[in-house]
Amino acid sequence: QNEKELQDVVKRQEEKMLQLIDKSGEVMRLKGEVSQLKRSLQRAETEAKVLWEEMRGQEPKVDATYVQERVLLRQEVDKLRLLLLEKEDENLLLSDKY
Repeated sequence: QNEKELQDVVKRQEEKMLQLIDKSGEVMRLKGEVSQLKRSLQRAETEAKVLWEEMRGQEPKVDATYVQERVLLRQEVDKLRLLLLEKEDENLLLSDKY
């Protein structure tokens, strides 16, 4: 009987571990989605910022190519800034780990 109880406990623990693995996979997927949404939001904010800067104090005729170039440059700067922050976070995690 002790052996049967032990087998039941082990089986329940295995089921709990599988549930935790499933949940951790879901958490990782959700974190990826959140990260993607943050990037999209940052891109939209960048475009809005550049357009606002260009429209403020400009004549009605604004060179669309120039504005688009400014938006793209600002996006590149934001991407580089984000990559730098991600690398700094990775370095912190690695230093904490070791």
